[in-house]
Amino acid sequence: MKSRPSVAPDALLQMLGLAARAGAVVPGTERVREAARSGTLHFALVASDLSDNSRDKLLPLLDARQIPYAVVSDRDALGGAVGRAPLSALGITEKKLAERVQQLLQESQ
Repeated sequence: MKSRPSVAPDALLQMLGLAARAGAVVPGTERVREAARSGTLHFALVASDLSDNSRDKLLPLLDARQIPYAVVSDRDALGGAVGRAPLSALGITEKKLAERVQQLLQESQ
């Protein structure tokens, strides 16, 4: 799933905060890549302002591993959703939470 909502809706931000509190997120491009390689990643959110270098490393890996992802918001909003500094990518490692985030993204389109 690839989408481009310009701003993440409140329900999505709340769900990401919940996932972070549950310990079901991996913050940052490198940790998302590690989770994808280890098979623990179920969904990824990628900031629309991700650097070209990071994009070239992350997106082909997600595609190769058939891990769904969505391009959302920007780094500030993505990091703010989980109470962190700006993040280029955020991975969700809990299957049910990943499914709910995907559902919220589809509803917001």
